[in-house]
Amino acid sequence: MRMRSVRLAEPPGGAAPEIFAAGGGMAVVRRAVVIGNGCAGAESQCLGLLRALGLADRLTLYRAIRPTGGINKWLHFLPISFHKLVDQFLRRVFCDTRFATVGQVNKLPQYPVHSTGSFGLSSILEADAQKIVTMVHDTFEKEGPALVVACGRDTMPYASSIRCLAPDNVFVIQIQHPRFRLEMFDLVVTPRHDYYALTAKGQQEVPWLLRRWITPQEPPGPNVLVNSLHNVLKTCGSVRISFSRRTPWQISDLILKEFSTHPKIYIWDGEDPNPHLGHLAWADAFIVTADSISMLSEACSTGKPVYVIGTEHCRWKFSDFHRRLHERRAARPFTGLEDMSDSWSYPPLNDAADVAARVREVLAERGWMLG
Repeated sequence: MRMRSVRLAEPPGGAAPEIFAAGGGMAVVRRAVVIGNGCAGAESQCLGLLRALGLADRLTLYRAIRPTGGINKWLHFLPISFHKLVDQFLRRVFCDTRFATVGQVNKLPQYPVHSTGSFGLSSILEADAQKIVTMVHDTFEKEGPALVVACGRDTMPYASSIRCLAPDNVFVIQIQHPRFRLEMFDLVVTPRHDYYALTAKGQQEVPWLLRRWITPQEPPGPNVLVNSLHNVLKTCGSVRISFSRRTPWQISDLILKEFSTHPKIYIWDGEDPNPHLGHLAWADAFIVTADSISMLSEACSTGKPVYVIGTEHCRWKFSDFHRRLHERRAARPFTGLEDMSDSWSYPPLNDAADVAARVREVLAERGWMLG
């Protein structure tokens, strides 16, 4: 990571503009721009950091939105800008209506995991680097510099472009390793397990061509999963279930068929606002599948019991992540024999506070401070 020092211009006539008022000559950062990808797990990381920085109520949310429908689900390997160009071309060729049906297959309903309401925002804008830069530039004299926080692969081109176009007006933080030139951002925040591939054990454990199979691709046997959940129901007051975007349709279908009419179980249908934050606040314990790193991290931030399904199937950096949780006594394997009324605790995970402290340090090096 490379930091750039910025020398701010002296105010005209010796009068300090508003952006310097509380900083004793330091520029004050009072606002934030979030660039999300529509996935709750990614956007919640941005929001968590801004809460730790005291800017959660002064943010504007933009989203990097990929085209959907038709064959677009097979084009997600393309960079988002190229994907949009291909989508426009195909829609012209197939005259929109035909394109929407190309490649359609029968499938279960999808369960979206994002909700505008979760951010308390009235509107969410589509990401456009040039428009964001123009907005920041036009309001800089009154509002001061902006903190830009982005998370997810699709957000990287926007965040890096904003920093390139307005290096003196923004401080850009990219969450999750961008896998390319780190100097395109002011600060990169990456999970520890992302570096597992660089360790000697990581390089020997899984050949590069086989890494797509490092997490379970199939659900556990129907009898194993359903019997385990039935067992714990005996010691639960109620069970609330929500699916993530990574939940295989086999698992969601199995759970829906088995438990959709059970009087003790509520299953989120994906239509109402996402109840995930409510689950975190009010649940006494959690059962989470091993493939969802973000949901596990959020559950472990509560200090409440967390049980994990499927850790024995994980490899490579996912197994390293689960090992770290186990070492911190934040999670235990789910066996289906647990008494869910048992209470145990651990120091809640709170990496956002550590990251926030580092952000403040780097901003101070630049001559900026949070206001």
